[in-house]
Amino acid sequence: MSTKKKLNRKNVGLESKLPIKIIQFGEGNFLRAFIGYAFQELNKVTDFNAGIAVVQPIDKGLVQMLNEQDGLYTLFMKGVKKGKEIQEIELINNIVKAVDPYANFKEYLSLAKEESLEFIISNTTEAGIAYIDSDTPLMQPPNSFPAKLTLLLLERFQHFKGDKTKGVTIIPCELINHNSETLKAIILQYISLWNLSNDFKTWILESNSFHSTLVDRIVPGYPRAEIEAYNAQLDYKDNLIVSAEAFLLWVIEGGEDLKAKLPFDKTTLDVKIVSDMQPFRTRKVRILNGAHTAMVPFSILYGNTTVKESVDDEFTGAFIKKVVFEEIAPTLHMDKNELISFSDEIFDRFRNPFIIHNLSSIALNTVSKFKVRVLPSLLEYVEIHKKLPTNLTFAFASLIRFYKGTFNNANLPLNDSEEIVANFAKVWCATDYNEIANRILSNVEYWGEDLTKIKNLSNAITFALAEIDSNGIKKGFENFSEKY
Repeated sequence: MSTKKKLNRKNVGLESKLPIKIIQFGEGNFLRAFIGYAFQELNKVTDFNAGIAVVQPIDKGLVQMLNEQDGLYTLFMKGVKKGKEIQEIELINNIVKAVDPYANFKEYLSLAKEESLEFIISNTTEAGIAYIDSDTPLMQPPNSFPAKLTLLLLERFQHFKGDKTKGVTIIPCELINHNSETLKAIILQYISLWNLSNDFKTWILESNSFHSTLVDRIVPGYPRAEIEAYNAQLDYKDNLIVSAEAFLLWVIEGGEDLKAKLPFDKTTLDVKIVSDMQPFRTRKVRILNGAHTAMVPFSILYGNTTVKESVDDEFTGAFIKKVVFEEIAPTLHMDKNELISFSDEIFDRFRNPFIIHNLSSIALNTVSKFKVRVLPSLLEYVEIHKKLPTNLTFAFASLIRFYKGTFNNANLPLNDSEEIVANFAKVWCATDYNEIANRILSNVEYWGEDLTKIKNLSNAITFALAEIDSNGIKKGFENFSEKY
């Protein structure tokens, strides 16, 4: 039996590299299955001719593995479209460089000097676009993504001597509302904090453009459980296989000038460049991402491991449907029939038989995700109905219980900042559920407000926590729903 060849450019005949036109902050599964694929399609059907330089935004990541494969990786896309099963395999070949600024900061800054650079794309999770006032321009690198970006832009400004034509188009894909405006505001904060020149500030504002976005594609990532079956379809060895659903939606705020720069209208991809992306964003974040985030702790505590298992199970499936159709969708100020149709499509995507979407893989930064994706629906429901939404409230309690870190003598797949995990551990040292509920709900840093002021919420969370520990998720929810 012959050994498969190593995946690199020489072995697959792709030794010529594209010019670096895009810097991509983030090398994880989502960006590789979304941005890498989208720009490869644009390269195929137009003369876009864009290579990507990937930057690892945190000190641990996949840059070394990417470089070992010369930036190449295989994308498997599977799903159902209009009743037909879709399966496609694509070798993504547009990453021409992968840089770890923690290992080589000089190499990172050198990206700013690329003549052909036009775009900066990012997805550093909701927690990534943050202002850290302890970051300084002398750090190599600073901690936050916006601080790293500020230094990169400063390097470009200085290298090209303030040339107004050397500004870039900045398109953040983090799932926070007004992501580009937030990123720009933090960059301006660093310019002020670091006493950088007014000329640089003017160049940022006048020679660069910032565009808010919405991204939508379910990306389970590395198909660990089925890796042998995936590898069997390839004639090379790929350590960075990524799986994704066939569905893709990218909404970018911009005008005719951006449409000219990014001619996605010439492809078959659903990339929309629009003047206002808010209706698309609200619908997607509240329903798709909200359902994901609400189900994760609840469903893991119940014993499920995947999204499909969660929606197919009689108990957890009914719970998630009520979350979406009775508690989230009715709070959105959009056409109700359209919302129902969109929600139905979401559940079809959740049930995609080709995708093993592990709940643990979407448990990253659940606290910040709950604030952005779920809490607005809960609060809007209270505003409209003058009572708590039963399922969303129990999902909230499940999150708090999940962050204890263990359940039924088993470790839970917590994946959040050390500070948040440590704080929850400290809170869970208490034995009184009311004290636990109040300490978490009153944390304004987590939720943006003191949630103990929401009528009955603290009492409901307290009751739910006691029920979960005494009776488990299923019986606990039955008892909770009788009272709330």
